[in-house]
Amino acid sequence: MWRKMSASMTGYGRGEAAGAERRLIVEIKSVNNRYCDIQIRMPRLFAALENRVREMVASRVARGKLDLYITYEDRSAQASQVRYDAGLVHAYALALREMASRENMPDGLNAGLIARFNDVLQVEPGVVPMDEVQALLEHALNQALDGLCKMRALEGARMADDIRERAQRLETMRQGVAARAPQVVTAYRQRLTDRVQELFGDQASSLVSEERLAVEIAMYADKCAIDEELVRLQSHLKQLQEGIGLDEPVGKKLDFLVQEINREINTIGSKANDLNLVQDVVTMKSEVEKIREQVQNLE
Repeated sequence: MWRKMSASMTGYGRGEAAGAERRLIVEIKSVNNRYCDIQIRMPRLFAALENRVREMVASRVARGKLDLYITYEDRSAQASQVRYDAGLVHAYALALREMASRENMPDGLNAGLIARFNDVLQVEPGVVPMDEVQALLEHALNQALDGLCKMRALEGARMADDIRERAQRLETMRQGVAARAPQVVTAYRQRLTDRVQELFGDQASSLVSEERLAVEIAMYADKCAIDEELVRLQSHLKQLQEGIGLDEPVGKKLDFLVQEINREINTIGSKANDLNLVQDVVTMKSEVEKIREQVQNLE
């Protein structure tokens, strides 16, 4: 049994089961979908087993659009039955005899002649031993599901590795932004001081007090403060890393986390009055978009 951890929603599986006279093939392919959407194409004689097929698939797959194809071959003597329409045969016989009598023609009526007319002979499927067929179907379906889940798990593992690597890059960039943030206020203070000195020269200290400068700097520092966003971003990135390792379908949860990560980065970008921080935010948003593409294919 393959684990659901970090499974992709894209995959393919095939299973086959055969008895002495009967053979059954099951093929499954899956692609992305918000829900578990199962489409089954199978012979009508399997209609009574459709619910069982859905139960087996749903027990192994949580999300994805799945197309399931069932092919059945019956080489037994009971595979088909040929019946004739007695009422139609009688009507043909009466019509032929009447035609021969009126037209003074030789009768020549026989079963072979009547059998050539449309709808006289009808081929119907024979009686199917449902217990045997169900056993074959479940065996082939389990094989197909094993192959599907294996492919989804392998693809999911590759995607999870990529997400972990990108999440670590985001954390490294987050730390760089956190280290740069205090320098933004310091740089603003220096620019403000230099501007005042440039405008007022020797009178700067008398016209603009240190208290006034401190108030301006404090207002600027409050406006561009990103401490809370950085803390929340760190928490979301940690949850993203932990979520990848859960032994359960995680796609929806991670998709929500990615939205929150993107929200915090956008807020940091809107507050960052600094060219270096803006450049970091652009790079971080690019990484988040790549993570989003991967997450949306996870089960």
